[in-house]
Amino acid sequence: MSDFFDLEEDGRVLDAPRLAVAIAGGSAALFPTDTLPALASLPAAAGSLWALKGRPSQKPMILMGAEPEALFAALVLPVRPEWRSMAARCWPGAVTLVLPARGAIVAALQPQAPSSGPCLGLRIPACPGALALLQRTGPLATTSANRTGQPPCRLAATAAKAFPTLPVLAPLPWPAMEGEASTVIRWQSDDHWQVLRAGAVIPEGCRA
Repeated sequence: MSDFFDLEEDGRVLDAPRLAVAIAGGSAALFPTDTLPALASLPAAAGSLWALKGRPSQKPMILMGAEPEALFAALVLPVRPEWRSMAARCWPGAVTLVLPARGAIVAALQPQAPSSGPCLGLRIPACPGALALLQRTGPLATTSANRTGQPPCRLAATAAKAFPTLPVLAPLPWPAMEGEASTVIRWQSDDHWQVLRAGAVIPEGCRA
């Protein structure tokens, strides 16, 4: 399947400034990352992502951004040195940090808090196109660009076919991606990192 599909003909391919405007207006959108294509929206519009994917509400979204401080600010909690240290080691890159959180954004991205308490998954992707968009939008609620129960999309064409009404980040074709979801590690209450989902990269000092 061509990565260009028929996107350019129907006006769905937008550069970062125009796509940022569409997202600010409440639209969900599709863009590449270093791992898998992302389905994204403003945190306040994250409910649309569950509806688009058919995703169970107990599964949270990831907050993706371009700057560590913007992501840490979303926690609405004091930022521990260990969190900053791990972020400096792993970002930009294919590691999501799950950290304790409170406030409006965690309520929007995690409607059903786990027994261990409310938290946010944070990541900065190592993808220039994604970063250019995120610098304009600020942090976005994100999830992989596939419908629940379907294989992950790996190309703009397949992502756009799965979500035929959504705008897509230019330029096409998108850069090559790992094709594997990010590693997810969570900061535990007894002060260690635990691997919740193993991806291509496992940072040192994490427990299985």
